[in-house]
Amino acid sequence: MDYQQLAAQRRSHPAWRLLAADHAPMIASFLYRSFSAPNIRTFSRDELVTRLDDHLFHLHDMAGEPLYSKSAAAYLDDWAADDRGWLRKYYPEGEDQPHYDLTSPAEAAIEWLKGLGQRSFIGTESRLMTVFGLLKQIVDGTELNPRTRIAELQKRKADIDAEIARIRAGHVELMEPVQVRERFLQMASTARELLADFRALDQNFRSLDRGVREQIATWDGGKGELLQQVFGWRDTLTDSDEGKSFRAFWDLLMSPARQDELSGLLEQVMAMPAVRELAPDSRLRRIHYDWLEAGELTQRTVARLSEQLRRYLDDQAWLENRRIMELIRNVEQKALALRGRIPDQGLGAIDEPGPEITLPMERLIYTPPFKAAIREVAIDESEAPIASDALFDQVYVDQARLLAAVRRALQTRRQISLASLVGEAPIEQGLAELATYLKLASEDPAAVIDDERTEQVDWVDGDGCRRRATVPLVVFAVKEHGNE
Repeated sequence: MDYQQLAAQRRSHPAWRLLAADHAPMIASFLYRSFSAPNIRTFSRDELVTRLDDHLFHLHDMAGEPLYSKSAAAYLDDWAADDRGWLRKYYPEGEDQPHYDLTSPAEAAIEWLKGLGQRSFIGTESRLMTVFGLLKQIVDGTELNPRTRIAELQKRKADIDAEIARIRAGHVELMEPVQVRERFLQMASTARELLADFRALDQNFRSLDRGVREQIATWDGGKGELLQQVFGWRDTLTDSDEGKSFRAFWDLLMSPARQDELSGLLEQVMAMPAVRELAPDSRLRRIHYDWLEAGELTQRTVARLSEQLRRYLDDQAWLENRRIMELIRNVEQKALALRGRIPDQGLGAIDEPGPEITLPMERLIYTPPFKAAIREVAIDESEAPIASDALFDQVYVDQARLLAAVRRALQTRRQISLASLVGEAPIEQGLAELATYLKLASEDPAAVIDDERTEQVDWVDGDGCRRRATVPLVVFAVKEHGNE
């Protein structure tokens, strides 16, 4: 926070440039209403131009005169320029129309402006309890003395036993409405901050991707050196504190049990009278799905980095193969040029490459051949019945029926694991049907097969015996037809 650093940030940081812009109220209000408030990640150009036209018309109508002379499209291009950096303009795969996404610095500036307003409720108790809880987790998680940790666990056990005894005696302590509202507001604020953290993390991965593309475009060395440098950057980002924290968060969020638990808790809390008095945003009910969408965008950015490396390797392999073919063609041309020029003398002579040594002890001992005893027996066709019904006793698994079961389960949720799906639609044809489910998951681009985790699938076979199979964790998800 020295003078030189602040002076440089004032000239170059997008958040500071947004706060110092001449039309900052118009820009910040529009970006907040379009991106932050509804939590929408991307807009197509036509849709965002329409929204900005409506926003400018409303401002002109309130003022009674035109306030902003440029068109909506010109403003969007200006905000997405490198000297502004408030919007990210890009082209999704397979589309020729640009899309816009709010950048992390612009979101930080909007959140700072939002914090300047007078808050209707300032809670302190819940934050103090959070501080105590975090400090206790740090101390307990770093304690090396087993006796100290056991003593702390016994103390917690005694407190839990005492609370159970009070409840059995009829003394149930409930939170006051003000305590419920305070904790709910803190939860909502933390949930929205997580979405902002996703955008900042996605910005870091995009910066890495841009650096890799620039490095590949100007690289003239060997493939090994470039890959070593690129993988070093990626490992540094993955092994960093934010990378490890994001990986742990993603693994926790991808658990179907955790998702169901979170959905149930949100529904239960949103139904409380003390929370309904706050008129909370209904989008909080599906905030964990917003986390999933934001996390998937970050994962796609990492996938694009891997795709860029694969394309570079393919291009290098093509260039090397082309060079090899040129050398072979030169050899063939020289051979054709020398055709017919038979030399009078031999081209060269070569000695025996090596003496042939045969040891007597290496010879195999004679072994008489085995002769099978074959008897001629007449076959009576009447005594050899053939069960022709076995030819028609085949197992056929209808993939269309299984795919319909998957789609029917995804009508009420965004994703479902294979074990949960089998619990709702039991397996009828044993391992053949289970293998068909795995085949459908491997062919579905929206499905996820996690080989590092497993789940157990149960069914009852035709003899009434219960069977259980352990398979990799398979999650069927709803296909996204919108933007990346």
